[in-house]
Amino acid sequence: MMEHVRCAKCISCGREWEAKPDITTCPDCGGLLDIQYDYDTIARAVNRETMARRPERSMWRYLEYLPVRGMGSRPRLRVGWSPFYEAERLAKVLGLRKLYIKDDGINPTASLKDRASAMAVVKAEEAGAEIIACSSTGNAASSLAGNAAAAGFPTYIFVPSRAPKGKVSQLMIFGAHVISVQGSYEETFRLSQEAIERYGWYNRNAAINPYLMEGKKTVALEIAEQLDWQMTDYVALSVGDGCTIAGVWKGFCDLYATGMIDRLPRLISVQAEGCCPLNRAIATGEPWQPMEENTLADSIAVGVPRNADKALRAIRDSHGVVVNVSDEEILAAARLLGRTAGVFGEPAGVAGTAGVKKALELGLIPPDASVVSIVTGNGLKDTPNAIRAAGEPVTIRPDLDELLAVMERL
Repeated sequence: MMEHVRCAKCISCGREWEAKPDITTCPDCGGLLDIQYDYDTIARAVNRETMARRPERSMWRYLEYLPVRGMGSRPRLRVGWSPFYEAERLAKVLGLRKLYIKDDGINPTASLKDRASAMAVVKAEEAGAEIIACSSTGNAASSLAGNAAAAGFPTYIFVPSRAPKGKVSQLMIFGAHVISVQGSYEETFRLSQEAIERYGWYNRNAAINPYLMEGKKTVALEIAEQLDWQMTDYVALSVGDGCTIAGVWKGFCDLYATGMIDRLPRLISVQAEGCCPLNRAIATGEPWQPMEENTLADSIAVGVPRNADKALRAIRDSHGVVVNVSDEEILAAARLLGRTAGVFGEPAGVAGTAGVKKALELGLIPPDASVVSIVTGNGLKDTPNAIRAAGEPVTIRPDLDELLAVMERL
């Protein structure tokens, strides 16, 4: 047992279990588990001053807040400590007092999901596993394939057939065994679960494995430190399965409980209009219901969110804001973010920024607020939609007269 980790607690029945590396759901009722910490132990081990002296520049900078015995013996990619920018020009365009961009598309496989996969590799090693598997709309798959390849783990990865080719190409390059399922993400997820149970693979599915949310929460730990521990009013991010927003809230709560920050931000949960079961539940006050996966933002096209309970709890506990954006608003945000801040995000990656813009327009957040928008994935993940957002380049023959004619029109 790790000294700073108390247990894995079921969020449904409340039973507490030893935080073993291969535990997934509650052995009693099948509910989701939440890793619980001894905050007094963490507070005695680390503070702002000791953190500032650390040379480590990755997610493993925050070991006291993570459910690991150490970083393990296998080689690994450098995940985390991604760029953090004050987007002054974009804030001015939006009419917002202060806006920061956390660009997690700069991680090794170009998405925030690397944080979860890096954790999966460490826990798989602790569990003595030989193979890691998951289902994914794309980013979790490529992040697992890359991080596992670096550590020497074979992988079996299930993706719906609509997964973008850029993400599938990453899987193939990393040597994963890729199963493309001609069905929805929900059908893909179910098949992966059946295969994992049959073959005994280590389960990297973030909604089932409680440790992966602990990896994702490191983006919140970094944001707080990069803000010099002075939190913004809001943190905005795109939401699909619910694992990331739950992890972000967990990270901020851990810091608050150990005295590293003195206030908690409100979350802005951004979903696509064509697939927004969690936001709809918050807005109506009713239980969430499945929806069709009708959006070009594949990474958040999750009609049956597996981490709904934790996500809804995070939004409610943070007194959060929910906002749904159209595909057109997502594409417009991709252009705006690129042209004012120089950050290239995939559709799901820029949905958070689209949500900030819309929340301002709807009066859901005040213009004098300070906001962090998390860009969860790089635009090179989905170049067809990047071209759709930005348009095609001008094409001419190698002729000066043609160039002069074009220049007059530009």
